Amino acid sequence: MGILAVLSLPLLLLGISGIIYIYHSVRCLLSKSAVQNKVVVITDAISGLGKECSRVFHTGGARLVLCGRTWEKLEALYDALISVADPSTTYAPKLILLDISDINCIQDVAKEILNCYGCVDVLINNASMKVKGAVQSISLELDKKIMDANYFGPIILTKAILPNMISRRTGQIVLINSIQGKVGIPFRAAYAASKHAAVGFFDCLRAEMEEFNISVSTVNPTFICSYHCQPTPANWEASIWKFFFRKVAYGVHPVEVAEEVLRTVSSKKQEVLMANPIPRAAVYIRTFFPELFFAIVASGIREKLKAKEEN
Repeated sequence: MGILAVLSLPLLLLGISGIIYIYHSVRCLLSKSAVQNKVVVITDAISGLGKECSRVFHTGGARLVLCGRTWEKLEALYDALISVADPSTTYAPKLILLDISDINCIQDVAKEILNCYGCVDVLINNASMKVKGAVQSISLELDKKIMDANYFGPIILTKAILPNMISRRTGQIVLINSIQGKVGIPFRAAYAASKHAAVGFFDCLRAEMEEFNISVSTVNPTFICSYHCQPTPANWEASIWKFFFRKVAYGVHPVEVAEEVLRTVSSKKQEVLMANPIPRAAVYIRTFFPELFFAIVASGIREKLKAKEEN
């Protein structure tokens, strides 16, 4: 009896693994079929995440409109996409020049986007700008630039596309935001403020668009690491601050985020938090135990200042 139990365990594990594999494969196929022939607009398509989003939606058969600030990089992305895809099941992407931080040009660019196919089924607001520094060291001009790129740019583009979706009573708007739209981290005040503002706007928009059958989704990853970035060894136990807010070790790869965006569009999820247990716990601690959260943050600041004085 004991031998049979030992022999059956590997078979059981193999069977469970097979079921999980089949489940994920079917889910992936369903996600791709859900975007087939859909007009999908991706801002900042030339970024690492933008490229991966372009890849997964292109292979899914979406009619892509790719936006970016550099024409040469857009063309390089175009060549990369059509060189690996089956032309009989995919569409050649349309390319549009767009600097999302230049809020004065967005209305005109939105008209170009709508002229590509006459409609937009999915708008993916991916563009973002980061800044790091103490509040007193960041100029108001830079604060405004961050707000233009991360808040005003996406909402101006969204408002320009919305009438088309409302008239058709269908569509989906996706905001790729950040966990810092949920919790503010010191020395990133301008960035966190812009992300908080974006979350507030799209939360309200979600409720308002329900009557028009328009879905609004937000995807909030932690730090998005680069393709070649690996976690660096460090003495995390020495600091509760580092324990809570280590970045690279808890970063997510652009491929992971792009695949989650595809699933979000397919299932019309309202909000996704892509975070490992520690940063996810920080979000809940900030919500339910704010005094504890602020104490941890303050402890981190004190340790940082102490380390500077010692050096």
